[in-house]
Amino acid sequence: MILHICLRGEWRAGVAYRPASLDTEGFVHCSDPGTVHLPANRLFAGRTDLALLRIDPARLTAPLRWEEGDPPDPAGIWFPHVYGEINPEAVVSAHDFPPGPDGTFRLPADLVEPGRV
Repeated sequence: MILHICLRGEWRAGVAYRPASLDTEGFVHCSDPGTVHLPANRLFAGRTDLALLRIDPARLTAPLRWEEGDPPDPAGIWFPHVYGEINPEAVVSAHDFPPGPDGTFRLPADLVEPGRV
């Protein structure tokens, strides 16, 4: 699964999702469960109105490419980018994505796979 951070209310069930980045950058920024905290903490510090879309790559109708971040991550981490709208069938679930008590973001507990920390 891949994840996309959005504002609560930007995504609506049953409707293709087209964030502004698709028009400005040509793709939809996504992360995997192990890296979603990186853009969240860098770009959305202090926000309490976020949601995470859990997306099944096998259900996407648009191309998915794994690429360097912008700017490139110092550890060489690559991120999934979707080159088109997110079709409604690809969104498996949506989850609130509030920061923790210390203000930082972590993968919500209900998205942590069993056996992983």
